[in-house]
Amino acid sequence: MHRSSIGEILTDTCGLSEESLNIALKTREEKGGRLGEILLRQKTVSEYDILKARSIQFDIPFLPTLPAEDLKTEFTEKIPIQFLKKYKMVPVITSEDAFIAVNDPFLFQPLDDIQIILGSSGMKVALAPLSSILSVINIAYDMNRDSAEQVIEGMHEEDTDLIISEIEETGDLLEDTSDAPVIKLVNLMLSQAVKENASDIHIESTRNRVKIRYRVDGILYDKFSAPKHTQATLISRIKIMARMNIAEKRLPQDGRIEIRIADKNIDIRVSTIPTAFGERLVLRLLDKSNILLQISDLGMPEEMLKEFNKLIRLAHGNILVTGPTGSGKTTTLYAALTTINKPDINIITIEDPIEYQIEGISQIQVNSKIDLTFARGLRSIVRQDPDVILVGEIRDLETAEIAIQSALTGHLVFSTLHTNDAASAITRLIDMGIESFLVTSSVVAILAQRLVRVICSNCKEEYVPKEESLRNIGIAPEMLAGKKLYRGRGCPTCLNTGYHGRLGIFELMFLDDTIQSLILKSSDSNVIKHKAIEHGMITLRQDGAQKVMNGITTIEEIFRVTQQ
Repeated sequence: MHRSSIGEILTDTCGLSEESLNIALKTREEKGGRLGEILLRQKTVSEYDILKARSIQFDIPFLPTLPAEDLKTEFTEKIPIQFLKKYKMVPVITSEDAFIAVNDPFLFQPLDDIQIILGSSGMKVALAPLSSILSVINIAYDMNRDSAEQVIEGMHEEDTDLIISEIEETGDLLEDTSDAPVIKLVNLMLSQAVKENASDIHIESTRNRVKIRYRVDGILYDKFSAPKHTQATLISRIKIMARMNIAEKRLPQDGRIEIRIADKNIDIRVSTIPTAFGERLVLRLLDKSNILLQISDLGMPEEMLKEFNKLIRLAHGNILVTGPTGSGKTTTLYAALTTINKPDINIITIEDPIEYQIEGISQIQVNSKIDLTFARGLRSIVRQDPDVILVGEIRDLETAEIAIQSALTGHLVFSTLHTNDAASAITRLIDMGIESFLVTSSVVAILAQRLVRVICSNCKEEYVPKEESLRNIGIAPEMLAGKKLYRGRGCPTCLNTGYHGRLGIFELMFLDDTIQSLILKSSDSNVIKHKAIEHGMITLRQDGAQKVMNGITTIEEIFRVTQQ
């Protein structure tokens, strides 16, 4: 039977032009290779088009998506994960069906090998996109890992020597087949934290246990605990990975680990401090493959979003973002920089630490060891002809003075302060020693923010709250006319918390003429705040109340993050 060529099929199925086909054929003549791959490299056709054409050519089904539920993972005991990733194929076995998903139907030998290993030579074959195949591989091997409790049971006091071996740059953590229980435990702890979207892992030593906790959506949860004898081994393993001094247990240390888990590149900052019962570790996880948020994704009300969009495009002035640690200030500023980042603007930042690298922006890391402070770095930045400057945090008078001077000399300066609300930022600057007339002439606006957890869409349910709870966050019963309030019941998707993901609540204060003249007379934050509210400023709690009425979050959440 005559099998049509891939070129003919693509011409019929996706309208491949004769010109593109001829260019690809010429490339094949000169350099060799397969026509489909050449067309894919030239971006003339998509992977989807090629797989559909291969499906016709080889007469095998093409599945754009693969089932991820009800997977049987026994094959993970027999086939190494590296083999499947190398040859881009995976057995998909469910109670309904069984077949081998392949991305490249020309790899006959590895396909035969899998069928022999599984003892089913006549197993069906289907074509699937590479992303779907890798997703099933990662799910299957992750599901089949030992539980933390099993690994801890396997750890003995004499295991300590197993970990004292230098670790090189890690490959995919799911591919690590080490037998040492401590290596298994650390790998499991990290991969589970990534899976649950944890931002931090806490390893705390008590009198007779080691407690592991994860921070998910801003809240700490106990995950598991291990016997005291595992403490030294566990901490030493993490210190080796972070290239820290494992012999030094009396002084605080900082380190860094870069790992890959499935398709995510994770940057981990490790911090240790000595406590009465041994060292305590905190691991901060940053997903480098996370796409930076757009301003519209932060959760600002529509009117405020319009105003903020205008603010970040000003030619000069100081824009401050305030809030406690972990309230999303850096994320907001990164979103602002990403929005205005264009080739004709010179943007320079000084940060501690640099959380995400942004293409086209020069980012400087503060380094106290060589006396590269915010103030010193900022002085150098000003001499680099910037249009926009981001100062990670104003910590002292010197940094504040240079930031304000920069705004007065024609730069747009973004920075953060740790204060509870927008008006308190004015008081903080004046308390630092900045003259009030300098504050009013340089600061354009102050954005205060908090992060609230979002109700899980999977287990969202309607309910009627108590009137007292509504009054606490400023919602009068008449404001609820025709509106329904919701809460999360708790399900496996949200780890039974009732919440999944976070969003910001905001308070944007403009320093208009009235507020400026008031600041020159008084630096009392309460007086400034009341005047700003009279001029139409929406407070954090009011924005939160609106999000409760819109069914996004709960009364308890708003109360938790806005109580003074």
